[in-house]
Amino acid sequence: MQKRELGTGGPKVSAIGLGCWSFAGAYGPTDTAETHATLAKALDLGIDFLDTANVYGNGVSEQAIGAFIKDNPGRFKIATKGGIKRDPETKVRSFDNGPEHLRMMLERSLGYLGVDYVDLYYIHRREAERPIEEVMETLLRFKEEGKIGGIGFSEISPSSLRRAQAVGPVMAVQNEYSLWARMPDMGLIHACKELGVAFVPFSPLGRGVFADQSPDPTTFPAGDFRKNNPRFLEPNYSASLKIIDVFKRYAADRGVTSVALALAWTLYQGNHLIPIPGTRSPAHLEDLATAATITLTPDDLVEIERILPRGFAHGDRYSDAQIVGVERYC
Repeated sequence: MQKRELGTGGPKVSAIGLGCWSFAGAYGPTDTAETHATLAKALDLGIDFLDTANVYGNGVSEQAIGAFIKDNPGRFKIATKGGIKRDPETKVRSFDNGPEHLRMMLERSLGYLGVDYVDLYYIHRREAERPIEEVMETLLRFKEEGKIGGIGFSEISPSSLRRAQAVGPVMAVQNEYSLWARMPDMGLIHACKELGVAFVPFSPLGRGVFADQSPDPTTFPAGDFRKNNPRFLEPNYSASLKIIDVFKRYAADRGVTSVALALAWTLYQGNHLIPIPGTRSPAHLEDLATAATITLTPDDLVEIERILPRGFAHGDRYSDAQIVGVERYC
């Protein structure tokens, strides 16, 4: 597996990482044995960059990773996140980027993971009322204390990134980015490159739509994130699939799977991109890893853009409830 730099001067990690939200059941039930088999396969494939968060199953993902790395210390570079909280009684989600809350969440994550340091710590969602400069000061203290190796933000705008970078070095920004979620093309990917910040695309496979067999929304369990997501509701979903099916035929004609081709396209958008597809299947992970071996010609890139032009997807990428806390721009 080829390596890419996690921000200018940062550690080298596998060009393809592993998103660990599904370890907590975000896309259906899973168990620790399945999670550990997937992590073992990741090591076999040379995938050494894990992305998790304290709210993934309220610690379930971090604990599963912690149990695995206890017997495999030092094999992964780990990123986790904080900044989201949920009222235990009402379940209402809110955001707290204050120093006390972030310190409490970081210490909890370190405990679940069984480590005293994580390579990258993200603000999962910005608290809009709190200046990002103040948040950076908190994160810089964590870095000075040796608890985190680098600072990251999730789903922020280019202007917020520039404000943060003026205070101290930002290692990475992660946003949803794929062939059907192209908003970062409107400034964020460019800003990251200009500032020497890694751009980490999550959901680079469109939450499963580029799989050879696209998911059937009628089978989504109650806890599946996609169940109330506009892009998976009709008539949006069927309209998008008609277009995506053309891409799948193109992949088949090239002798590769559609997920590998979609992921390869992401890698070709810049050497500072490190996509983190999520899976809890060792077999699926093996397929995804082949993306790093695919060579795309200029003609391939033009044809993919013709088949799936910017903005082709039907429906918003988040519902009104899901988008709260995400910075919109342009």
